[in-house]
Amino acid sequence: MAEPGTETAARRRGRRRAGEDTRAALLAAARVEFVERGFDGATVRRIAERAGVDPAMVNHWFGGKEQLFVSSLEIPVDVETIQRELLSGDRDELGTRIVTMFLRIWDRTGGGPLAALIRSVAGHEAAARMMREFVGKLIIGRIVARVAPDQVELRAALVGSQVIGLGMVRYVLELEPLASADHPTVIAAVAPNLQRYLTGPLDAAGPRVMEP
Repeated sequence: MAEPGTETAARRRGRRRAGEDTRAALLAAARVEFVERGFDGATVRRIAERAGVDPAMVNHWFGGKEQLFVSSLEIPVDVETIQRELLSGDRDELGTRIVTMFLRIWDRTGGGPLAALIRSVAGHEAAARMMREFVGKLIIGRIVARVAPDQVELRAALVGSQVIGLGMVRYVLELEPLASADHPTVIAAVAPNLQRYLTGPLDAAGPRVMEP
């Protein structure tokens, strides 16, 4: 017979009984917490408590809350790596880097989890919220905040509409000829508009010139 407190102590160290997997338990708990509370409201402690493990297991398995969130979406990307790659280089080429990055991620898995998430958005509020958190806060929102000259929230929403719209048409609707177009063709068509959303004038009349 186990000594009193042994099972509790094992749980606190992140060990699971009868073949239960700590990582899987954290992912399952994270999906519930992120849907119910959003990215900001879901804490590492709450997720760990729901999973029945020590909060340190989040860092051990995922490196922190951000990557746990991405992993709970089953999207094979690293948020910090994406941000670092996108923000390195000429600001005027950021639109090109964003389109290139998303095409590379999507095509690597044939659309994969991101396309599945986009497909679910229309009919499921939970999926819509997860998509907003992923695109709006973790990826696009942070990038736009670093480069936008003004109207950060509007610019982030416009960039998000372009990226998600591209994913919908190319990988979910599979509308030709865009669905099978090669990367250079898609990048040349989409990146200039994306760049304007990021750093260019949003007023149709162009930048205003101050009267002397």
